[in-house]
Amino acid sequence: MLERIKAALPALPPAEQRVAKLLLADPRAFANLPVSELADRSHVSKPTVVRFCRSVGYDGLADFKLKLAGSVNEGVPFVHRAVDEDDKPGDLIVKVVDNAVAALLHYRNDAASHAFERAILALTEAGRDHKRIEFYGVGNSGIVAMDAQHKFFRLGVNTFACSDGHIQLMSATMLGPGDCAVIISNSGRSRDLMDAAEIARKKGATTIIITASGSPLAQMGQLPGQVLLAVDHPEDYDRYSPMVSRLLHLVVVDVLTTGVALRLGENLRPMLQEIKKNLRSKRYAQ
Repeated sequence: MLERIKAALPALPPAEQRVAKLLLADPRAFANLPVSELADRSHVSKPTVVRFCRSVGYDGLADFKLKLAGSVNEGVPFVHRAVDEDDKPGDLIVKVVDNAVAALLHYRNDAASHAFERAILALTEAGRDHKRIEFYGVGNSGIVAMDAQHKFFRLGVNTFACSDGHIQLMSATMLGPGDCAVIISNSGRSRDLMDAAEIARKKGATTIIITASGSPLAQMGQLPGQVLLAVDHPEDYDRYSPMVSRLLHLVVVDVLTTGVALRLGENLRPMLQEIKKNLRSKRYAQ
């Protein structure tokens, strides 16, 4: 949570930056001080303190303090154990699993429920209105986009995934109001994805951006009417391609899929049962 806010600091307005710096200087005190005291110490108004909490993805000050208290008092210690060339398979198992579990638990504490609510609402409305839901990603993020398309396809919505930059631009150009473009990027600096997100936004579609805080793509997700689902985790690029960030992105997709499925209601269940029945009938006996 604190790392994400630190990364987002340059994109905040000056007054909200003062609130962020007060937080980063003493997170425990911030979690316990009343809003009036926070405002006085930051030299800002009380509404500015609340706006800061919303700018970084929380419902308000109460929600922010609740997540902050969990992060600084009860959160899981960060574990990142870099693999070494002389590691044995047993060492690799422990390190890779520990890294993944720690990252997932950290994200559980940091995830902004308010942003997820907005994303799920936009996707649900697009599904009900037979609008388009498109997933864009490149490289590892392209794999996540394909996974998202597979999951949403089973919900009976009009969905599409693409990892080619030229096709992303053409596809985004054909979006309109009510459509959703879900942009997935670990770095948040892909020129193709930034171009596709900008085109989709200008065409009136809602862009839901899954990326690192403070990145250029994340800043686009903070524009009015758009949604940022920030995912932050350091990767050891010198040793292996990003792995934990991909797992976190897959979890985000699972949360979105589950939320949309629940909101689409009982009409969805018979179709899913029929899909399972038809798939079982295609299996051959051993």
